[in-house]
Amino acid sequence: MNFGTSRASAIENLNKFVDQNLFEYSKLRNFDFGPENKSNTSCLSPYITHGVINELEVIKKSLSKFSFTKNEKFIQEILWRTYWKGWLELRPGVWIDYLNDLKKIREEFKDNTDYKNAIEGNTSIECFNEWVKELKENNYLHNHTRMWFASIWVFTLDLPWQLGAEFFMKNLYDGDAASNTLGWRWVTGIQTQGKNYLASEWNIKKFTNNRFNKIKLNENAPPKFSDKTYSIIKQDFSNSEIIENQSLLIFENNLSFEITDFQNNKFKKIYIISNNNENRYIKLSEKVLKFKSLLIKDQEQRLKNKSIDCEIIDIGEIKNISNKTIGLYPTVGENLDYLNSNNLKIDFLYRRLDQYSWQYCNKGFFNFKNYIPKIISTFN
Repeated sequence: MNFGTSRASAIENLNKFVDQNLFEYSKLRNFDFGPENKSNTSCLSPYITHGVINELEVIKKSLSKFSFTKNEKFIQEILWRTYWKGWLELRPGVWIDYLNDLKKIREEFKDNTDYKNAIEGNTSIECFNEWVKELKENNYLHNHTRMWFASIWVFTLDLPWQLGAEFFMKNLYDGDAASNTLGWRWVTGIQTQGKNYLASEWNIKKFTNNRFNKIKLNENAPPKFSDKTYSIIKQDFSNSEIIENQSLLIFENNLSFEITDFQNNKFKKIYIISNNNENRYIKLSEKVLKFKSLLIKDQEQRLKNKSIDCEIIDIGEIKNISNKTIGLYPTVGENLDYLNSNNLKIDFLYRRLDQYSWQYCNKGFFNFKNYIPKIISTFN
């Protein structure tokens, strides 16, 4: 697998998938044919996560090929990330509690042999070991495989989900606080309380096209339990006023200013924010950091090609910017954590898609998906 590090690469991948593979997506999407064949899925999530392309762009392209009815499953999958982000924005305490729990669990498991074997791919489960290798080499896993992986980690290897979520965040090109944390919570049975996801031998054999056999798993484990509940916190996602001579901060989730809702606004200067490991609680792999860095540089070059004054700066330099700034909202996660923990008061601008969609994220995804046609018609 090869993920190019430019918007041009993302657009090329999008066009190729829609033209050649979208037609069979619903039928083939759950199959993982191995790291050399991912043509049955779009593999666009690393670009969507970083805002190199956005959900509406992908949906519009798919609808230019087929009707909504034929595209419905693909569009739902594209908007899962929008939903997860909205769900977490309304309950930010879930992310805070995850990091606090992780801090304690890290210490408890730092010398644990089973944990070390898991992250090195030295378990007795062949498919799991192969997925560890694939994750580290390609920084990507098929969505169905992520579910199997998490289920095996929690219910067969009996390891804390928090460490598994950290392992994914370290190594995935498309890792983000919402999709990753909530996805792991969902597998364990604490996101939808009492309903866990259990990987099974027959399911793995079928959907890996019989690549793996003799898979011994715990297929009868009860869901994990959490006594923590999270009430919705009413949030105001209204845009701050853009004033004259203001500079704009762009974080790693919005790396295509030219397709944002604010592309026609005039800013004194654009600062593209890089967040390296010294300011992250979860330390990312060098490959993931490099991927982000190259996407940031690509955004810088595209802005310069449009004669827009821009500069890449480290997140720690924000406090040194003397003129008034406003920022594209970075969403719940490490970048927002840094701003809050350093008492950096930044006014934010929100994507129209998020402002509109997040009102429907107060319940489960099955409720959210009922509003997808309404969301699409609002923006197309």
